[in-house]
Amino acid sequence: MEKKNDMDCFVPRNDGKKERNDGKKEHNGGKEGRIDGKEDCNEGVGERDGGKREALAGMTLGELKAVVGSLSMPPYTAGQIADWLYKKKIRTIDEMTNISAKNRLLLASQFEVGLKPPAGKKESADGTVKYLFAAGGGDDKFVETVFIPAKERSTLCVSSQIGCKMKCAFCMTGRQGFKGNLTSNGILNQILSAPECNELTNVVFMGMGEPLDNYGEVLKTLEILTAPYGFGWSPKRITVSTIGILPSLKRFLDESSCNLAVSLHSPYHDERLSLMPAEKAFPIDAVIDLLHEYDFSHQRRVSFEYIMFEGVNDSEQHAKDLARMLRGIECRVNIIRFHYIKGINLHSCGERKMEFFRDTLNALGITATIRTSRGEDILAACGMLSTGKRQ
Repeated sequence: MEKKNDMDCFVPRNDGKKERNDGKKEHNGGKEGRIDGKEDCNEGVGERDGGKREALAGMTLGELKAVVGSLSMPPYTAGQIADWLYKKKIRTIDEMTNISAKNRLLLASQFEVGLKPPAGKKESADGTVKYLFAAGGGDDKFVETVFIPAKERSTLCVSSQIGCKMKCAFCMTGRQGFKGNLTSNGILNQILSAPECNELTNVVFMGMGEPLDNYGEVLKTLEILTAPYGFGWSPKRITVSTIGILPSLKRFLDESSCNLAVSLHSPYHDERLSLMPAEKAFPIDAVIDLLHEYDFSHQRRVSFEYIMFEGVNDSEQHAKDLARMLRGIECRVNIIRFHYIKGINLHSCGERKMEFFRDTLNALGITATIRTSRGEDILAACGMLSTGKRQ
């Protein structure tokens, strides 16, 4: 396939007309359960009667309780709304049929479900699918989301920011700059609006952005995914990636039980700094010291991401010093092939060198694997997500 980083080559999902999810208009026909007996409104637009309505999807149970309280509805209505949003995964307030028509009308006057379908789609020869989502706040803001099917699991890689502040040398997202944080609605919309939503086994926060630089909204999303009122998932099904923003990392370790992935890429300060400017503020030695305070031998897992660059971080000594650094932490090292980025003087290692690096780590007692590259032909592989040209 032709490799372009231009989101205009995405396959459009609609033509801008107001349509239902199945592309057809629905008339009431005398059926019960409608609010007003008219055609369903398109709640993905976010406007009603000229006023902006707030999205319900992305709200925690506590926030939903505040909503129903402000509308003088019974307190138990919050749980009903959460059930419709996160378990039944409805897309309109009209579908919340165990809430009275009067209260649905009242709710819809100020709120909407707030889900929007993908604005575009690309499919890889290996089965990986990349979706483009409008991120709100203007017509020039988009994020990418990647669905990765495998034999025994189906993983969705979600974005947490529009662009990224970290400016890692090997990442296309960092090169496009930072356009803003996603809300919990913007993050959760990627999951709920992915066509494969109901078959997902895992979610990884490894898309665009640094998740712990948008900690509050990411934590809300994690609560919704794992709480009994929400998706009810085991935290083991979710992994959050970070370069190691220390204040937020400590909060994450204390406040969440989800898995952690640390972008490491070099055991040496100066070398990591040349690849990752955030090393200056958050040195990897301090990150490792913090991780030593936590137990990763039970439910929660920690892994370290290590992209190998030819002639930079690929020597046997690198492997030995990396093993020394990680000794005492129950962990895994994911060795990742570098995917070429135009204008960057970094190159991928050969397969044999990556295998030698892996075997060296394993021999030194550090579990290491080589991650299979997926979606490179549609710019969906590690480090390749970017909506810069579209913006």
